[in-house]
Amino acid sequence: MKKLFTAALAACALAASLNVQAETMKRKVCVFDIVGNVGPVMGAMKDWKAAALGWGLEAELIPHTNEAIAAEDLKAGVCDAALITGLRGRAFNEYAGTIDSIGAIPSMDHMRVVLQVLAHPQSAAKLSQGAYQIMGIAPAGAAYIFVDDREVNTLAKAAGKRVAVLEYDETQAKLVSQVGATPVASDVTNFSTKFNNGVVDVIAAPLVAYDALELYKGLSPDGGIIDYPLVQLTIQLIAKKDRFPADMAQKSREYFYKNLDRIEEQLRKEAEKVDKRWWVQIPEADKREYEVMMQEARTQLKNEGYYDPEMLKLLRKVRCKLDSSRAECT
Repeated sequence: MKKLFTAALAACALAASLNVQAETMKRKVCVFDIVGNVGPVMGAMKDWKAAALGWGLEAELIPHTNEAIAAEDLKAGVCDAALITGLRGRAFNEYAGTIDSIGAIPSMDHMRVVLQVLAHPQSAAKLSQGAYQIMGIAPAGAAYIFVDDREVNTLAKAAGKRVAVLEYDETQAKLVSQVGATPVASDVTNFSTKFNNGVVDVIAAPLVAYDALELYKGLSPDGGIIDYPLVQLTIQLIAKKDRFPADMAQKSREYFYKNLDRIEEQLRKEAEKVDKRWWVQIPEADKREYEVMMQEARTQLKNEGYYDPEMLKLLRKVRCKLDSSRAECT
């Protein structure tokens, strides 16, 4: 009797194992990492891949050093999902893409609150738009202004300067033109080269790019980094809605948020590589003035249809929750 019982248990275990294997879905995920297969983004996604096996997902990660190709492969169905920047991701989901709006998230503390809200199941509907859904959002660090001349420490002094702007993000060209500077169409793969070779005078970049893209070459000898975060950047896992069940997408979003501490630590390590001599301080009065200007810019871009009004409302609530003394909160 005992042997029969043991055999029955073994049979059940085998059947369960076969059932899990049958339910495991195979999907292709394009991953934008400017370093390629050995980069930090790919490393983090390999951990995600291991966790996804527990959700019944067997993911094949396909590294891309060109973000535009990763996005096009998603549209064409070559990949079922793609990890790209939030700036480019706005074309797939305006709500999530507005996280990267200018001046909307002052610090990583603000970012943490925003990502906590978006990882909650109640946000799922807003993270689904058209044929696509967001399966995860992670911070990529604050973008700062890098200049080849540290005397260019105000907007007025930026007039006439050549500024690299992402060619697919019309908002950047608009803002640069408004301060009297000249926008120079670029993309993630060549903006650093243009800065390092003197083709442009000014770029906006996260600190993680300082060492990886050798931006100290463009800063030498008289450049600087303006110590005022312009925007908090994100990377977003965007998927075709019909290729991933809604519950799996939710588990993925929660995974991204639960691993936020690891990502923050990595961002801190990269920021520490920046030589302190490059930092350029600006007066507090100027910072307040920039806050107002960026608020006006967000309103303008919302009215022109670039930014999602609901996300801007959420970001304002978070700013006021963490600092009620802001002018916009009274």
